[in-house]
Amino acid sequence: MGSGTMEHWRQCAHWLIGCNVLPPNHRVTWESAQVFDLAQTLRDGVLLCQLLNNLRAQSINLKEINLRPQMSQFLCLKNIRTFLAACTDVFGMKKSELFEAFDLFDVRDFGKVMDTLSRLSHTAIAQQMGIRPFPTEDSMDDDDIYSHLEDLIDENGVEDEEDLYDYVYDDDEGGEVYEDLMKAEAVPPPKQAETDIRGCCLTEIKQTEEKYTETLESIEKFFMTPLRKFLSTGEVEKVFVNIPDLVKVHKCLMVEVQDSVVNKNAQNLYQIFVAYKERLLIYGKYCSHVEPAIATLDNISKDREDVRLKLEECSKRANSGKFTLRDLLVVPMQRVLKYHLLLQELVKHTHDPTEKGNLRTALDAMKDLAQYVNEVKRDNETLREIDQYQRSIENLNQSLRNYGRPKGDGEVRVLSVDKRAKQDRHIFLFDMAVIVCKRRGDNYEMKEVIDLHSFKISNPAMDKENKKWSYGFYLTHLHGQNGFEFFFKTKEMKKKWLEQFSMAISNIHPENGNSNLHEFRMHTFDRITYCGSCRMLLRGIFNQGYRCAKCGVGAHKECLGRLETCGNANTAQDAGTQRHQKRTDHRRQQDSGLPKMLVIRAYHGVPSPSCGPPLSIEPGEVVELMGADPHSAWWQGKILSTREVGFFPSDAVKPCPCVPKPVDYSSQPWFAGPMERPQAEAELGNRGNSTYLVRHRTKESTEYAISIKYNHDVKHIKILARDGFFHIAENKKFRSILELIEYYKHHSLKEGFRSLDTVLLYPYKNPESGATHRSGRAGMNGEYRRNAGHDQPCEQQQ
Repeated sequence: MGSGTMEHWRQCAHWLIGCNVLPPNHRVTWESAQVFDLAQTLRDGVLLCQLLNNLRAQSINLKEINLRPQMSQFLCLKNIRTFLAACTDVFGMKKSELFEAFDLFDVRDFGKVMDTLSRLSHTAIAQQMGIRPFPTEDSMDDDDIYSHLEDLIDENGVEDEEDLYDYVYDDDEGGEVYEDLMKAEAVPPPKQAETDIRGCCLTEIKQTEEKYTETLESIEKFFMTPLRKFLSTGEVEKVFVNIPDLVKVHKCLMVEVQDSVVNKNAQNLYQIFVAYKERLLIYGKYCSHVEPAIATLDNISKDREDVRLKLEECSKRANSGKFTLRDLLVVPMQRVLKYHLLLQELVKHTHDPTEKGNLRTALDAMKDLAQYVNEVKRDNETLREIDQYQRSIENLNQSLRNYGRPKGDGEVRVLSVDKRAKQDRHIFLFDMAVIVCKRRGDNYEMKEVIDLHSFKISNPAMDKENKKWSYGFYLTHLHGQNGFEFFFKTKEMKKKWLEQFSMAISNIHPENGNSNLHEFRMHTFDRITYCGSCRMLLRGIFNQGYRCAKCGVGAHKECLGRLETCGNANTAQDAGTQRHQKRTDHRRQQDSGLPKMLVIRAYHGVPSPSCGPPLSIEPGEVVELMGADPHSAWWQGKILSTREVGFFPSDAVKPCPCVPKPVDYSSQPWFAGPMERPQAEAELGNRGNSTYLVRHRTKESTEYAISIKYNHDVKHIKILARDGFFHIAENKKFRSILELIEYYKHHSLKEGFRSLDTVLLYPYKNPESGATHRSGRAGMNGEYRRNAGHDQPCEQQQ
């Protein structure tokens, strides 16, 4: 097909290739390609931002772009809006010429997206590239092919274009500078070098270590020392991070590597790298701060001419102006990620079994170091993402960093037990919580924070095929409080979200979290920590792994089942015994005289108290206070049932009376007092459907039951009481029988009993009306939207 008769979208794809945004062999160029392929490629906004930078350098600061936003609607939209803002600010386009962010993300008007890119291709800046704008005069109109894109996108989601991003962005930032610095001088190699590849590997390790150490010393001598006269102490620390510490370590490492290679035939080289692994962990700090260091340097250079001129002078003295300080600051990141590659090559060309085994030990150590540094870098990028979320969510008075890593965000419909209709919401899912928000323009208003420690996932087979927003799953409370139901636009979206929710809950409650008497919980380690099983590093800067609440050992998630028995095994056994003797313990512990508090909301260590170890508590548990300042946000206490001690938020509890006050229900029109089943059936037998009463079960005078006329028969439901709560269905609990009755006056009993589709309509003491007799069945007729799970057993025959 000639370019003159190409569809608009194909011409756009060729223009993007000409702008070096898409590789020439991208799937949009294939004969089988559809417009959907281009829409999916552009949908996250990453390539559009790169496009503007290719047309004019530094149109957009790429550090502000999120390169892998696949599960985040928020980050995709942020990228798209960054592109649109630069189109007006840098390229002078009118707002009327631009598409809206959702036109691309939801692909609700891809024709408008094509129109914007066409207008961009005709701007003066774009045409300076010498690339022909599109469309041509005789091109084919393809508006009709855009109409079904929204459905296709819903079914397929955002494509992971990882290979494509590697083409556009060089993740190996500063790699060319590093390679240039490490080049060996053109010295004629000895004859045996042609066959002695192992010798070449050793020479490369030695020479590159020498050159790298020289580079570090150059940064300190020619840049850091002279700039001390121009910069404050704080600015020097921000720009150079811990370069002096790196210099000290590498001067020592270089000497030992030289000695090993030159004098010892590298027999002890593996020991050197294993020994230096601990000292090289300071790269975690450097790599965490190198991007802010470069940003600080850029800002100072931009604002202060004296510093800018001094930097140019320093560069000329250091390397004849070939490399700037900005170039050199990236080199340490490159070097620390090269050690395992150098050793890998050496292992490959080492044939002695003993030497090979020893070098593999060193290789494992350097791989672990590289993974640690990479994870630190990733965690810093993640924290920047979290801060973006934080700034965009109004009403949020807690730090999102407390909830772990983000797992995705997007539009859902939410149904809670106490709401009667699905609500359009935007959720942000983290390792430990779901932030439920309402969209307000480009920002969000926080409506609810769901602590995932207290929930499990139920995935009922209730999806309605081919009906949007009918694909859902339950988030069920572990202790019977209000649950939630999430609905997604398509089956594919539900599947992706279900995977992410399952992963989050698996992180909170890992499969082997309590193996061998341990009690592992996700934990942020303040110090560098090794896994108690595999002895490798726990990587990153927050939530690096799991810590046993009893013995303190740390571990990777995948290693939890491999650790030996908890070092505090006796305590673990005691705790197990106490749990089995809960009631006995509770009675025994009433004598202490210390104040007792009733837990009214769950707390699982997030946020963590600064005053001591956290105490995980659940609603309904009784805590004995051990320390409580009325003005403090944190109190110390002991759970009576388990005797666990720790700190918890003071607003998570309320006073617990030692002797509960008896409740008198005699004035209620539904209360029958002591009564057995036969009496209740006689009382209700001639009454209308949905007439009910509440009675004391005379054999168990502290227990209650509901009797209700339904479908011309009398049904009996036992009211269960536990931990100060009353319920007839596990998914919904109440603080009093009065509260329970009020609830089921408006909500169908079908929540707990599939065969009882009715509310509590007519208290038996109220006078009968004709309407009551006329109602053959005063049910909800399916009005209630969800069934909480399995049918609950009705009261047993006495």
